[in-house]
Amino acid sequence: MTVAPEVISRPEERELALHTVPRGEEIGTASLHVPLPIAHPKNARHLLVPRLLTIRHEIVVNDGSAPCSGAMPMVETRKPFGAFLALAILLAVWDLSSSCPASEPMVSLTVPAPLLRFAQVGRAEEPRAAGRVAMPEFPKPPADIPPEDPTPYARWSRGPSQSPDYFPIAVWLQNPKNAKAFKELGINLYIGLWRGPTEEQLQLLREAGMPVICSLNEVARKHLDDPIIVGWMHGDEPDNAQPRRDGKPGWGPPIPPEEIIAEYKRMKAEDPTRPIFLNLGQGVAWDRWYGRGVRSNHPEDYPLYVQGADIVSFDIYPVVHTHPDVKGQLWYVAYGVARLRHWTNYQKIVWNCIECSRISNTEVKPTAEQIRAEVWMSIIHGSRGIVYFVHQFKPTFIEASLLVDEELKAGVAQINRQIHELAPVINSPTLHGAVAVTTEPADVPVAVMVKKKDGALYIFAVAMQDRPVKASFRLPPSVAAKLAEVLGENRSVPVESGQFQDAFGPYAVHLYRLALDQ
Repeated sequence: MTVAPEVISRPEERELALHTVPRGEEIGTASLHVPLPIAHPKNARHLLVPRLLTIRHEIVVNDGSAPCSGAMPMVETRKPFGAFLALAILLAVWDLSSSCPASEPMVSLTVPAPLLRFAQVGRAEEPRAAGRVAMPEFPKPPADIPPEDPTPYARWSRGPSQSPDYFPIAVWLQNPKNAKAFKELGINLYIGLWRGPTEEQLQLLREAGMPVICSLNEVARKHLDDPIIVGWMHGDEPDNAQPRRDGKPGWGPPIPPEEIIAEYKRMKAEDPTRPIFLNLGQGVAWDRWYGRGVRSNHPEDYPLYVQGADIVSFDIYPVVHTHPDVKGQLWYVAYGVARLRHWTNYQKIVWNCIECSRISNTEVKPTAEQIRAEVWMSIIHGSRGIVYFVHQFKPTFIEASLLVDEELKAGVAQINRQIHELAPVINSPTLHGAVAVTTEPADVPVAVMVKKKDGALYIFAVAMQDRPVKASFRLPPSVAAKLAEVLGENRSVPVESGQFQDAFGPYAVHLYRLALDQ
């Protein structure tokens, strides 16, 4: 594991956890927890503790939240020089990549509280408030972008449905025995089969009428004419740190984009009748994602990766995320979609994954409203397909957790029904710049997608921040409607002087339809 280097700030300049730990009759101690910058052991130089601290130090390297097994190393010494010597030895002999690539190592220094004021640490490169990262400017499609193809899968004779009413809503790596239950929720595609496809898995999917995108293995090669298979896939998240290739425990660099492109060409040569699917990791949306190892903070890799697929996807799960850069900031989902589209030069199909369980976060799980926000901000920013991640790993493992969570199951089914109803509209050409939106407060944007279908104007809108906002929509002169129907909410808002206003809660979604013949 390699974490992108960053200098540790002073306690008063960075969100550090300080607390007093009693020691019986002895003087209290304060524990200072800070991220350890270990892109290389030499970065330990950023952490400076004065020689006055001659009492016991505990230096513990552990993970932040990822599911790792085994005890983490700990070294102790009663003198500061010994502490940092021990730390240097620890970093030198311990393979930092041998635990989990998806965790942020921490150093815990325990020092007497009265002496804590003497502690000195290097200045942070970018101090910021805890849990709040400014939303960056999203890539914008060029003015001359061609209109969306209402049947984007028609180019493959054995690919997904060619109907303009089709919008793919998939589940990731689920047991085919549950395909019928997922189909009842509006799921119309499986992606990935555990250690498959096998003959039994394909038969279960045929019985359920559930198409699948899967690996091109030996069993799959016997079924090149089988319509239940509608696409092939790469291994998941090749842009993340990978298990070492020499057989030793630990993690190495990501799979190079050149290998993905070569594998894509090989699969296309073997079967040009189906699209190739590639799912990338959260580095698509979050440059500082340390799970990429040596390629953290290298977004320039992604324009290369996307050349290795026909359908490009990615995943980031902000509701259940534990890192303060991402936690609770749903806009990362839309940002990743926008970047992927930009990196493909708006020439390839982009899908994305949506968190649909607590995954490994025992404290938080997404609500149906949050899932709806992520889904619609994805669609509004150009995603042509949704992939639900429904596994739960903690506190117990449940592969199809959505099927046993009655609240989420009902909410997701409703989301899916609305998408299927609006699929012909979603697949129709977008009217870029047709509606102008202003907000109050101005720093809480509302993103929109505008469509025209069957004599009506559709405006799909989502608030992009976790704050309430009031939005004003200025309509084109050709729209004479007096009311804007809010779909699925049993209400309408009046249109006056060519505009209408509506209130949005945090990350709220409103979908409007305005008749054009009034």
